Amino acid sequence: MFTSKLSRRNFMQQSALWASAFAAGGTLGVRSAMADRSKELNILCWEGYNSAQVLDPFRESSGATVKAESLTNDPTMINRLRAGEINVWDLINVNNPWAREVMWPEKLIKPLDRARFEPYYEKMLPAFKPPYKWALDGSGQELIGMAQRFGPYSFVVNTDKISKESAEDQGWDLWNDSANAGKYGILESDDWNVFNLCCIAGFDPFKEHSDDEVAKFTDAAKRVFKGAKLVGDIATMNQALVSGEIDFHMTGGTYSVSPARADGATNLRAITPKKGPMAGGKGGIAWIEITSVVNNPDVSPLAEQFLEYVQDPEMSHTVAFAEGTFNPVSQMGNPDCFKLFTKEELDAIQWDTLEEEMAASAEYDIVPDYDKLLDIMTSAKREASGG
Repeated sequence: MFTSKLSRRNFMQQSALWASAFAAGGTLGVRSAMADRSKELNILCWEGYNSAQVLDPFRESSGATVKAESLTNDPTMINRLRAGEINVWDLINVNNPWAREVMWPEKLIKPLDRARFEPYYEKMLPAFKPPYKWALDGSGQELIGMAQRFGPYSFVVNTDKISKESAEDQGWDLWNDSANAGKYGILESDDWNVFNLCCIAGFDPFKEHSDDEVAKFTDAAKRVFKGAKLVGDIATMNQALVSGEIDFHMTGGTYSVSPARADGATNLRAITPKKGPMAGGKGGIAWIEITSVVNNPDVSPLAEQFLEYVQDPEMSHTVAFAEGTFNPVSQMGNPDCFKLFTKEELDAIQWDTLEEEMAASAEYDIVPDYDKLLDIMTSAKREASGG
């Protein structure tokens, strides 16, 4: 029979046990005594995974309380883990380099059981077959996340104004042609705009930059922001393209233009330049999302269940077309998943050219001197707006 009475002696004994647990860093046992996390899951992610379309079926099947917070900046999410929220989140969903190059070395994420999770990669599109670089740590031994959404992301044009072929051939020089001033927009996306300005200035974003390159970046940033008709979010860019207010915009790709294409504006198209300054002469840049288990000392057992849940063909299709933006998913390599996509959905995500566009793109990576370039770009943006 349980009694709520606690003698001073028992209290002191219990306190000593708690103190020993904390001294050893063993807070897990104490937290488990206070809260059962078997019915709780917290996800820090890009939009889509926070959609009720994705979360509600998992809530119903698991009987769990599932909370998801969406942000639009990888470093911000990672900084929240560094600041102590490693004890809050169970899963984190970011662009490809951050798991391998930052979160794993800093012990912010946990390894996955390769025997359990790597077979899912066997069913993915050919580019994701194991061993897949971005899903592994630097040694190639540990599986540190699961890939799903991806896509090329360079710029978008209204093909009634600029043909696909012309845009692919001109590439980043569209922004170096003074005749185009006032004809384009800039999507609010700091990291990608830094990438693009490097390409416009004629050099690879993903390396340390010389003083000469920084000077070219500065000139490009001032000129490009000064020549922009407008700066805004995805909806603003798509609306301006549809209305004819602008002919093209950076940054953009399948992720940004797919909702407009799904609504029938198939004259709007994401473009991957045929040539550019990245390694191998590649002209485009592509992103791949990796979802990892957070190194939470009291991580929910539902974290790995959720990773398996979103591998299901039907749920993978739901993730691809979750409210917000529409994207290819790696699980489209599984015929059971691919057959769920309608002709219109494939057209919305530009499936017809996806493979060649990914092949012409460098993969999203970390810019070593990003903070310096961001400050320069922010100053140019402020100057152009008269701020």
